[in-house]
Amino acid sequence: MLLLSVVSSVFLLLATLQAELEQCDAVLNTSTGEDTGHLGKYSVQLVTNSSNGTALTYGFVSCGVAVVFYGSNFVPVKKISTGDGLFFQWVLCAAVWSVSLVVNIILGSPTFWPLAMLGGAIWATGNITVVPIVKTIGLGLGLLIWASFNLLIGWASSRFGWFGIDAEEVSNPTLNYCGAGCCLLSAVIFFFVKSDVHSQSSRPEEQEPLLTDGCVNADGVSSSDASWVDTLRPRTKRLVGSLLAVAAGLLYGSSFVPVLYIKNHAAHHDSRFTGASQFDLDYVFAQFSGIFLTSTVYFLIYCAAMKNRPRVYPRAILPGFVSGVMWGIATCCWFLANTYLSAVVSFPIITTVSINTTA
Repeated sequence: MLLLSVVSSVFLLLATLQAELEQCDAVLNTSTGEDTGHLGKYSVQLVTNSSNGTALTYGFVSCGVAVVFYGSNFVPVKKISTGDGLFFQWVLCAAVWSVSLVVNIILGSPTFWPLAMLGGAIWATGNITVVPIVKTIGLGLGLLIWASFNLLIGWASSRFGWFGIDAEEVSNPTLNYCGAGCCLLSAVIFFFVKSDVHSQSSRPEEQEPLLTDGCVNADGVSSSDASWVDTLRPRTKRLVGSLLAVAAGLLYGSSFVPVLYIKNHAAHHDSRFTGASQFDLDYVFAQFSGIFLTSTVYFLIYCAAMKNRPRVYPRAILPGFVSGVMWGIATCCWFLANTYLSAVVSFPIITTVSINTTA
């Protein structure tokens, strides 16, 4: 099943790379003309080839770094109590925003587009489901499901021009659709995979070190890592976890849409985004600000619902911050990959290899 997911992404990648290569050939033909006998023409061709090769190198290196950090960003918190996940998410998002602040300073504070914050809000909404997903169906199965739907929505929105962005043309639609179909089939099959998630009471020896962590403002709670999902029956857990994973994947896959929308409308003279940057990293600070703002709103709502007695896990702060920094670096590299390879190419590479690395 994991192999099927990989095969689907390979199909998508081959189709999109073929389109990219044909586009590069068209640019080369336009730049060099029919007459290649002049030294100046050869010089233009060499420079163009060099720039294209450099862009591909930057793009694939960015993909590699993103995959490494996406595949390991949960390692620091693997054995740390996170409770219901709201406090952990807020710490992680604070770290994510810190990364974007550094990037923004390095880039010289590019124009801040508020619409890009919507992408951050969409991502943060999906991210609050991660801890419940892990507790219901496990990280491995949860990631397989949400990554599959992440890939599907990212591919479909770019391929068909959903949400007002420009559609990506492919030279081999058959290969492209075969890849998407295999990905959809693998996502359906994942729903029938048996997960191996145990409650805390079933493995007390594994939970013993975590009992010393404790949590602040958790009167009457017998376990340091108990949450509402622990009261669900096994079948209900599986259903809830699977639905949350699907929702998370759809939200994750849509988080890049606002940035792509701004870039696509930058050339429209009647658009409010006229002249907007085509360099994706210029939108990192705005999107990550949306992530932190939205997570803060969710955390405040949570505090109000808990009557100002949120369950805070002190030992999760530093590991959560490290995890957020790793995720922030990975996403910055994904933005770079979108610039140098295009989103329709970077999506299958990063999502598929991240699945293999984590699962």
